[in-house]
Amino acid sequence: MKIAFCCTGTRPEPWLEGLSAALPQARIQVWESGAPQADYAVVWAPPQQFIDEQPGLRALFNIGAGVDALLRLALPPGLAVVRLEDAGMSVQMAEYVCHALVRHFREFDAYEAAARQGQWSFRKPRLRSDFPVGIMGLGVLGQRVARAVAQFDFPVNGWSRSPRTLPGVRTFSGAEGLRDFLAASRVLVNLLPLTPETDNILNRETLGALQPGGYVINVARGAHLVEADLLALLDEGHLAGATLDVFRTEPLPADHPFWQHPAITVTPHTSARTLREESIAQIAEKIARLHRGEAVGGVVDVARGY
Repeated sequence: MKIAFCCTGTRPEPWLEGLSAALPQARIQVWESGAPQADYAVVWAPPQQFIDEQPGLRALFNIGAGVDALLRLALPPGLAVVRLEDAGMSVQMAEYVCHALVRHFREFDAYEAAARQGQWSFRKPRLRSDFPVGIMGLGVLGQRVARAVAQFDFPVNGWSRSPRTLPGVRTFSGAEGLRDFLAASRVLVNLLPLTPETDNILNRETLGALQPGGYVINVARGAHLVEADLLALLDEGHLAGATLDVFRTEPLPADHPFWQHPAITVTPHTSARTLREESIAQIAEKIARLHRGEAVGGVVDVARGY
């Protein structure tokens, strides 16, 4: 079999070495314009030219969980798009969300500020029951985050496009369930895929429907959030703060107001990084299974966007 590697901004050598070791029968090459036709491709943000020059591809294997950039390309009908399923990302995401949640709930940011001033002070303990956590998106990552949050005894709500059942989680679904989900939540965690339907979904209307003193944790995509609406709701006092890991422009521009806002914590799109060894093992196994004519998980419904 022939495999093309086309991952923008990624050093190819470790990937080629790992894939070659896992698939010794395969011929694996970094794609260049005019390269021979391949059967499969391992990609991250490939150019349209790559898709156009490789009409014989059977499947694209994305080296991340999000496929929104890939689906913006003109893909030929019938080309399978396969995303990573976990590959070490879910535990990282659970760590990140729980850290942001507990830091806010326990007011560790206030303790840090007091310590910098040399102040020994206590804050009144708060009740977990007053901080129900709403998780938007109940896929592999969302379910792992929900289970982790529940371990800290916070009430957990979950919202997804179609109905889901998850032990210990009060679930809502569809457009008809969104308003009730938001009203039942004080902390909002966004783990939705980016699709035309979810673009700008974190806006004045939705964020304003959260319980007073709401807190936003966005670890999905920057395009989910209407930035001006978040800033306005913070300044009006309806929202208490936000932890943001993803942005419309990355790296976040130096003059962006998020950097200096006292209620916003910024991290550089690091909530769940691709772990190369785990990803190579998963991709190699799926390529081998597809080559044998077997079904694989993680195949994207292109029409739905995830």
